[in-house]
Amino acid sequence: MKIDPQELSTAKLHAYLLGAVVPRPIAFASTIDSSGSVNLAPFSYFNVFSAHPPILVFSPANRGRDNTTKHTLDNVLEVPEVVINLVNYPIVEQMSLASTEYPKGVNEFVKSGLTPVPAGKIKPPRVKESPVSFECKVLEVKSLGNQGGAGNLVICEVMLIHLDDQILDKEGRIDPRTLNAVARMGGNYYCHANEASIFEIPKPLTTLGIGMDQVPLSIKESSILTGNNLGRLANVESLPSKEEVLEYGKRAEVKKIVLTDTADEALHEMAKSTLEKGNVKEAWLILLQNITAW
Repeated sequence: MKIDPQELSTAKLHAYLLGAVVPRPIAFASTIDSSGSVNLAPFSYFNVFSAHPPILVFSPANRGRDNTTKHTLDNVLEVPEVVINLVNYPIVEQMSLASTEYPKGVNEFVKSGLTPVPAGKIKPPRVKESPVSFECKVLEVKSLGNQGGAGNLVICEVMLIHLDDQILDKEGRIDPRTLNAVARMGGNYYCHANEASIFEIPKPLTTLGIGMDQVPLSIKESSILTGNNLGRLANVESLPSKEEVLEYGKRAEVKKIVLTDTADEALHEMAKSTLEKGNVKEAWLILLQNITAW
């Protein structure tokens, strides 16, 4: 299926874009207008774009049905300040309620039942129940078009960060398991970053992985090992030495497998199980048992 964006309605294109670009973090933005009226609204066109200076960007798009602007956009143009509160699972339903298009002047803090807390450096309040809040000054608002569905990039510099102590680990870092974050998917769907869905992949930043081109062909063409398995194998700095492989091959269970007619398949199954437990070097020791040159 091929899609030319110019041939689709805004609504249909919007559905494809938001269904495919997932999961998206949620900026739960609290703003204030020049008369002091507070607004609270979520936006999933959002991310972090710089650490020094600390820059967050979110985008309140023009409404597709009538090309009107959202109160959040109107507010930051009047008072260029915003608190970007992050959303976790305990407040996701209240966040959704706050997305209701109430008339201007209606306080979504009141409607959602969330608690406004005075910010330290700017006028809009932050959400007490949010695990992380960023007090920001708005540096620029960049319009991406004048038609319905066009975004408006609100470029924000972080002035002060509020962190709930309960989301921090012993080293003072944010623990994703206790953060309990949610993210936006397409349609009515959300994603919950809980214990069952979080996993780790070692970052190849301080090491130089051997790369997939250095993985022996019989391993690379395995019908058992997945692309993820091969990617993890190729992230090692070097392969085990021949001496290490020979020593590992003295194990009774390995000897038994090597003597069978289906040794390669059995070794690959054993390596796959070992690899998925996080034992990358041992997986290599298993895989290299039937390879004479590497």
